[in-house]
Formats: sequence, structure tokens, C-alpha cells
Amino acid sequence: MAETGWFTYDDFADRTGDEFVARAPEGDDTSVALTLAEATVQGVAGGTGPDGSTRQQFSLLFRGPAEAQLSQGLWLLEHATMGELALFLVPLGPDAEGPRYEAAFA
Repeated sequence: MAETGWFTYDDFADRTGDEFVARAPEGDDTSVALTLAEATVQGVAGGTGPDGSTRQQFSLLFRGPAEAQLSQGLWLLEHATMGELALFLVPLGPDAEGPRYEAAFA
């Protein structure tokens, strides 16, 4: 089962450059390797978590291969040490390095 826990910036800050394999939650057999390109903290307080603490708003920027374009929606991302995560990805459009996807946390 995918982890949908209360993530913070610190969960991802040291994972820049790591690979996450994305799969659609509907059971589609397609998988796409994404690289975490940036983890950016916004410096603005976000919501309150299950333990009553607040987190800083942050975002993750993933890069993917040009030959595979992911649609906006919930994706299952598998990471070697974090396991399976369910994240909502939004395509930002390509830049010179290829397709980009963002996951934002408030």
C-alpha cells in the first residue's frame, strides 16, 4: 500500500538526484523513471498535521524522460529507501532538460 503520510521538506531535502519510479494507481503496467531535481521549502507555515505540528509549505520538482509524458493526477512513486508514495503530480511543461512535474505540499 502506498504511503500517504504527513510528509515534510526534511523527508525529501537530501533525496535530490534520487530516482523515483512512477506508476498510475489504476494498475496500468506503464512505469516511468523520474528524478527528484529540486526540493524547495517556501518559508510559509502550512497546515497542521495529525500530531498537531505544522510544516513549512514545500514543493518537489521531478524530471522525466522526453518519450513519456505523465498526466496530472495521483501517481504511485517507488523509491529505494522511502518505499511506495502516493503523490499528486502536476505537469509543468518541458524545459531544455525535458518534462517537469511538481508535487506541492501546504
